[in-house]
Amino acid sequence: MDEASQGLTAAVLVIGDEILSGRTQDVNIAAIARFLVGLGIDLAEARCVPDIEAEIVAAVNALRLRYTYVFTTGGIGPTHDDITADAIGKAFGLPVERHPDAMAMLAARYAPGEFNERRQRMARVPKGAGLIRNSVSVAPGFQIENVFVMAGVPKIMQAMLEDVAPRLSRGVPVKSRGFTVRLPEGRIAAALSQIQDRHREVTIGSYPFFAEGGPQTGRGTSAGTTLIVRGRNEPEVEAAGAEIEALARSLGVEPEPARETKS
Repeated sequence: MDEASQGLTAAVLVIGDEILSGRTQDVNIAAIARFLVGLGIDLAEARCVPDIEAEIVAAVNALRLRYTYVFTTGGIGPTHDDITADAIGKAFGLPVERHPDAMAMLAARYAPGEFNERRQRMARVPKGAGLIRNSVSVAPGFQIENVFVMAGVPKIMQAMLEDVAPRLSRGVPVKSRGFTVRLPEGRIAAALSQIQDRHREVTIGSYPFFAEGGPQTGRGTSAGTTLIVRGRNEPEVEAAGAEIEALARSLGVEPEPARETKS
């Protein structure tokens, strides 16, 4: 199969009751996934845990031992439920303290008298952790060993990724080809399985969708399938892609460029 099991891997840990309650929709997993693809790092797992210290500690300790890198988002703000720094400290068996550089950066951002005790919480990191800077809010994240602790606010998190990028090893980038075919997934499933068997160094993802227009299914919509071929062996990606194109044409359909899938 792909080299994922032998290459650089990563996990994302999303922290926050607001995600699990449905009140806030997470977009950080997708942003981190796209960021890692460009570096040749496989995002292998994503988890979401509540604002409960024991849950965060358990997840961090499990993930950091299994993957090359772990990225956490959320829980490093100034409020009572921002407990990520303490949880990460406990996971590593380290005390949490105010980082002098973080204190200086934050103090410079606020007017005299406004850098209160609660805002100073944003300068707290486990002892020995390095800072992750961001150009949006100044309040830093931090890195300890292979764990990168970042903000939950998407714009701030993405700014932190810019500071994280130079610290990461690079793998072999994944190549991909994508197609949309106006055929139901079930009609091409057997042939796709055969193509996958012939090209074991790539993965073929099949994502059905329904849209208006085209051959009708009897419900006022047409069925289609988006097919994505991914792998690090570019000739194999191209070969599998060519077989998918030939399959579609043999069934009377011209393959189109891949479209976004919606369920």
